[in-house]
Amino acid sequence: METKLKKRSRRDCFRVVESFVKKKRRTCFQSQFKQQVGSKLDFFDELPDDLLVSILCKLSSTAECPSDFTNVLMTCKRFNGLGLHPLVLSKASSKTFAVKAKNWCEPAHRFLKQCVDSGNIEASYTLGMIRFYCLQSRTTGVSLMAKAAISSHAPSLYSLAVIQFNGSGGTKNDKDLRAGVALCARAAFLGHIDALRELGHCLQDGYGVKQNVAEGRRFLVQANARELASVLSTTTTTTTTTATSTCPWTTWHPNHRNVPGSGCPLLSDFGCNVPAPEPHPASQFLGEWFGNRGGVPGQGLRLCSHDGCGRPETRRHEFRRCSVCGAVNYCSRACQALDWKMRHKIECTPMERWDEADAEFDGNVNGNDDNNNNNNNDVAMVEIEEEDDDETFAQS
Repeated sequence: METKLKKRSRRDCFRVVESFVKKKRRTCFQSQFKQQVGSKLDFFDELPDDLLVSILCKLSSTAECPSDFTNVLMTCKRFNGLGLHPLVLSKASSKTFAVKAKNWCEPAHRFLKQCVDSGNIEASYTLGMIRFYCLQSRTTGVSLMAKAAISSHAPSLYSLAVIQFNGSGGTKNDKDLRAGVALCARAAFLGHIDALRELGHCLQDGYGVKQNVAEGRRFLVQANARELASVLSTTTTTTTTTATSTCPWTTWHPNHRNVPGSGCPLLSDFGCNVPAPEPHPASQFLGEWFGNRGGVPGQGLRLCSHDGCGRPETRRHEFRRCSVCGAVNYCSRACQALDWKMRHKIECTPMERWDEADAEFDGNVNGNDDNNNNNNNDVAMVEIEEEDDDETFAQS
């Protein structure tokens, strides 16, 4: 009997010890699991840095708005550190730092500067435009645009050409028409549509280059064709029936000049209407910046009347006015031609006060109305005149 009691007590002891050991192991395992789960934010911590940088490069280059990229930076410290890697910032698209003018602040300025230092030419152009026109830091703005232009950035080349044509940031005597034409030619060679259009008008008018009307018209037709091709390339591929119903600008209109519709009528000889091109984020920023200030960049200064431009005058009477109505002004012939096709062709009406004061100016660019009487009307632009700094017409 005593032997049985001893065996039973031993079994109970073993069970107690075994249950205690199991409980101890279970507790230890749970604590280790909690520590591991608490230390890990997500599975990306297991990925190497170079792979994460490659993923973030793809994200920054395809972002459609700044929030697509900033939301990733706010995820964790590791993403924030790797997201600001120079390789990631150098690949960022223009829409990644397309900040709204109302949201402009010192952190946004620093982020753009960091992108510039990483070698991003789009950031260099955007920050250059903001500094030159909005912050009125002419020297640093031009140097940033020149930095992008050296890397064959077509919008920077064209913007520098506009600055040379107008003598922006200086006086009327600072204009360099030949330099403007050379910069336009380089940008046009790289495929910039506005530069190609500007070069065509310069050749037609003999502005900064020897006049060659036939060559100028050839460049203008090329500009229209390239713009149409760019719209077609970005349009979603659909069937012929669907495309005809949703894209009326692809249809043929025998009497297309009387057909109402929105958008930009290009290749007017063939009756093709396409939507207006989307402005560059830098141009959108300029428009919003001065729009928030009542559309007046300064006392006696005006904005370019083309909605997709946003450039302001840097001195009084820097831009040219329409010689028919005098109600609009443009920084370049390209902006004038595009705005004429989109909007001003319908609104332009002669004004007596303008006609009476017309004799005070230096004269028209071409001195004739052949374009208005031409049935083809592929250019469809009115002549413009530049005002001197002391013109009396500025009072009106």
